[in-house]
Amino acid sequence: MKKTIAVLIAGLFATAAFAQTPAPAAPADKPMASADQPAPKQVKKHKKHKAAHKDAKAADTTAAAK
Repeated sequence: MKKTIAVLIAGLFATAAFAQTPAPAAPADKPMASADQPAPKQVKKHKKHKAAHKDAKAADTTAAAK
């Protein structure tokens, strides 16, 4: 019975060791864009959001001044 329990515990340790994921390899360098490929698009910043933020900030400063 003791041998059976010892084998089961050893099996748990073995499966735990094999179940671990290997360390990730070094990331591969991205290939350079060639003349055939267009440049990636830039993200546009929203003017409405900036205006709303500016209005909210102005409202906070006027409320604090009162």
